[in-house]
Amino acid sequence: MAAARTTQSATGTSGPRGGGRGGSSRGRGTGRVNGAVRSVGRALHLPVTGTARGIRRATHAHGAGESGLGKLIELHAVNGAGDVMITVALASTVFFSVPTDEARGRVALYLAITMAPFTVLAPVIGPLLDRVPHGRRAAMASAMLARALLALLLSGAVVTGGIELYPAALGVLVASKAYGVVRSAVVPRLLPPRFSLVKANSRVTLGGLLATGAAAPVGAGLQVLGPRWPLYGACVIFLAGAFLSFSLPRKVDSAKGEDTALLAADAEHLHGPLRGRTPPKRPGLRTVGTAVTHGLAANAALRCLSGFLIFFLAFLLREHPIAGQSAAVSLGIVGVAAGAGNALGTAVGAWLKSRAPELIIVTVAAIELGMAVTAAVFFGPALMACLGAVAGFAQALAKLSLDALIQRDVPEHVRTSAFARVETLLQVSWVLGGAIGIALPLNGVLGLAVAAAIVAVGWLATVRGLLASARRPGTVRSRPA
Repeated sequence: MAAARTTQSATGTSGPRGGGRGGSSRGRGTGRVNGAVRSVGRALHLPVTGTARGIRRATHAHGAGESGLGKLIELHAVNGAGDVMITVALASTVFFSVPTDEARGRVALYLAITMAPFTVLAPVIGPLLDRVPHGRRAAMASAMLARALLALLLSGAVVTGGIELYPAALGVLVASKAYGVVRSAVVPRLLPPRFSLVKANSRVTLGGLLATGAAAPVGAGLQVLGPRWPLYGACVIFLAGAFLSFSLPRKVDSAKGEDTALLAADAEHLHGPLRGRTPPKRPGLRTVGTAVTHGLAANAALRCLSGFLIFFLAFLLREHPIAGQSAAVSLGIVGVAAGAGNALGTAVGAWLKSRAPELIIVTVAAIELGMAVTAAVFFGPALMACLGAVAGFAQALAKLSLDALIQRDVPEHVRTSAFARVETLLQVSWVLGGAIGIALPLNGVLGLAVAAAIVAVGWLATVRGLLASARRPGTVRSRPA
């Protein structure tokens, strides 16, 4: 019995211990499995979270996070991604789906029904938005939401080819430009300490370019699934943008100290807040100065050239692609060259900051003129790609220099209004260039000669005034932000 008790006791003692060891072993096994699952989860999650953290660090660096500029950069990236999705869908429907001659007719119809009314509406957008300065976040969100709804409407039209495609496309265009006008007006409100306006605009523009470049292949992949899918993607992106608009600081809705800017160069309109004391010939609004108006004219020529090249080269390369390449690849080569030039111009503009903006505008316009003349004389595929790259570079750098002139010569209380009106006029110039591009016959030498003429008119009309302004900068100054 003693032996039995001893055995029993031993068994009883050893049983729980054995069970404990078994439980511990199972626990360790489960822990290892859970750890492995967590490790795999982290490995899969890291590219997304790591990329997101990297983007956030880049957009919020140097005080941009505290001022709210980082959120605007992210919002503009969302805007660029959504716009390129719609562009992919419309290009495939209007341009690539039919023979070249029919495509020219379709694009001409597209311009007539969408761009022509837009040239009438665009000048109204800036002054109209001047009347609602307290609702800029709501205006940006509304522009995003409108494009989300219109993308859904377009998703049906691109399949059926219905007439509703054109008014919906016009609505997308107007909403996109309204967003652009408001965004230009918002940037001065979000400048971090010791941040120039040129540097801020460079960051915002570069964020949009990078997002556009990343979203373009995604849109092309969705297009393979069907013409509706890029538009569904655009709808989701714009809905996200509508929510992001309200993440901007409340100060962008403030209009404290602001007035309305008049795009005039004569000194007789320099009345501003004193307009009640000195009756002007026109309603008392402060002028933006000669340097700004000459810089705007030069930029308008470069923006007109951009619209011209987009439409003219699109048809020219479709009819006469680069040797050994398809039309789509040929367009892609020129498009990538233009995008790279635009990104380089933005980076150089951030590096130059606000040094001699008049001289920069004169120089880049002269370079663009020389490149256009060279491409017309020695016409060839390589020169077309070079012209696209130089056009992108010149447009980006000239626009940033115009921003510097506005910051330097336009008083702070009318600067926001000046940005809105300048952006609207540049958009109208782009539409005019596009109309010229679609109207010309597909003759490469003729087309590039016209491109050179567009730049020459803008350059010759402004070079003297810009150089004179560079020698003796305008007297209307404001403290750099």
